[in-house]
Amino acid sequence: MLALTLTADLTGVTNLSPLDTEDDPYFFTFKESNDVSGSRGDANFVWKCKTCKRESTATIKAPASSYQQASPPRRQNIVEFDCRGLEFVEFKADGEWSAKGLESTTLFTGIDLQEGEWFDYDEKAGEEVSIKDIKWDIRRA
Repeated sequence: MLALTLTADLTGVTNLSPLDTEDDPYFFTFKESNDVSGSRGDANFVWKCKTCKRESTATIKAPASSYQQASPPRRQNIVEFDCRGLEFVEFKADGEWSAKGLESTTLFTGIDLQEGEWFDYDEKAGEEVSIKDIKWDIRRA
């Protein structure tokens, strides 16, 4: 079992999570499960080696969790994968994320974390909000 973890410095926002809808799924989310040949189970991702014909699978165990603001920032699991015959080694934050204002009800959407930081202004709270020092890690869960 592997977990994608995040450590980030959130200022003025909390509940950071990938925007993941049925119409616009986040890239690590699959719309349907695939049957694993020779098995009664299913998986979100199935990869078959062209050379040896061996199948490898990965199954997302639960929907992605939100990253909660903490001071100091602490590592939190975002999503867990049950991997058989493969191992994820790198994560790229492609896609959009959302967060909620810490002191307001402002919902920030369309957050792009590819550059490793994000800045905006919360009109309701009257202060700058940011996500900085983003560190992704894939660890054994």
